[in-house]
Amino acid sequence: EAMRLFVKILEEEDPGWYPMASNSVPEPAVDVQINSQSTKTEHSVEKEASFGETKTTFTEDRRLTETQDKDVVLEIPNTVSVYNQWTALLTSGPPPKARYEHGAAVIQDKMYMYGGNHNGRYLGDLHVLDLKNWTWSRVKTKVVAESQETSSPAILTHCAGHSLIPWNNKLLSAGGHTKDPSEFMPVKVFDLHTCTWSILKTKGKPPLSRGGQSATLVGKSLVIFGGQDANKLLLNDVHMLDLDTMTWDEIDAVGSPPSPRSDHAAAVHAERYLLIFGGGSNATCFDDLHVLDLQTEEWSRHTQQGEAPTPRAGHAGVTIGENWFIVGGGDNKSGASETFVLNMSTLAWSVLTSVQGRVPLASEGLSLVVSSYNGEDVIVAFGGYNGSYNNEVPITTFGPGFRLQFGY
Repeated sequence: EAMRLFVKILEEEDPGWYPMASNSVPEPAVDVQINSQSTKTEHSVEKEASFGETKTTFTEDRRLTETQDKDVVLEIPNTVSVYNQWTALLTSGPPPKARYEHGAAVIQDKMYMYGGNHNGRYLGDLHVLDLKNWTWSRVKTKVVAESQETSSPAILTHCAGHSLIPWNNKLLSAGGHTKDPSEFMPVKVFDLHTCTWSILKTKGKPPLSRGGQSATLVGKSLVIFGGQDANKLLLNDVHMLDLDTMTWDEIDAVGSPPSPRSDHAAAVHAERYLLIFGGGSNATCFDDLHVLDLQTEEWSRHTQQGEAPTPRAGHAGVTIGENWFIVGGGDNKSGASETFVLNMSTLAWSVLTSVQGRVPLASEGLSLVVSSYNGEDVIVAFGGYNGSYNNEVPITTFGPGFRLQFGY
């Protein structure tokens, strides 16, 4: 059996197999004003960055200076000017416990991170990273019960392998592996104004309960593909939730669908095409690329151009324009070190950059989001597992050369 699944089974059935990380002390919950601006925190540190031979220091004028092959400067919190390479960012505030298979999403310049897996234990905490001053806080949440007869704590079932989606100033948490799974896949909703969790009330037949699926927002619909159910059966079905009518429909697509899989990456192009890349089965990792036309409901598998990624599962992806960035994942032997970019119009791959050694980016189950920072698109990663659990915040952004090469 593949090492990737062997490790996952060990974690679920024998949580004590791997020593607890040093940062596993539970952090205190604090109230967070979601829409308020946090105060800036002064730093005076000198630290070795995690990637290569990089020296990281905060100077007296609050400038974080790094040197790696050539001089690179990252100013915090006013300007990001690190181009085409990853930098391990120094954050303030109490960081989340290290984890993987969590969910992350950005709303109003804040990255919300929910749930995940640490040492074989599912998590249910919600944290927020202010992307203007890079400060972590834990969100103190409440629960809205469906009725007086409903046990409200059930809504907060800890989970991993779920999907976190931003929607109308709310967070949707779809699916995920839990200790006591229900028959059908729940969708939880978190209201950022009231800091309350509730269960989204839907009509139609929802998908079976699962984790490791993809959940992609396409217009006003949420498209679910694949995953693994509570009996470890891999899936390749497609379901769509209309967020206007809150109605589920299963898409009976024609053509040749991807083989059943979980821990893949998905993206939407031109509000019409759903792209599926990679993922894993019981003993195999994939490197195939499939496209579902959501108008004709037809699957197709395309020949990939350029330097395509190797087989992997547990990777993360994010789109900027027509470019789809793929980071991390594993192939049963090691973590993937390259950052790939796919032009979704031409289906041509390129390698943007790579990292050296056993670093957090070369992990499975990490998250990836994109946000605007002083006019620059910044990709922010978090967490992952590569033999140890991570809670670093690597970031990267792109210079003029990238824009010229990729038409961005």
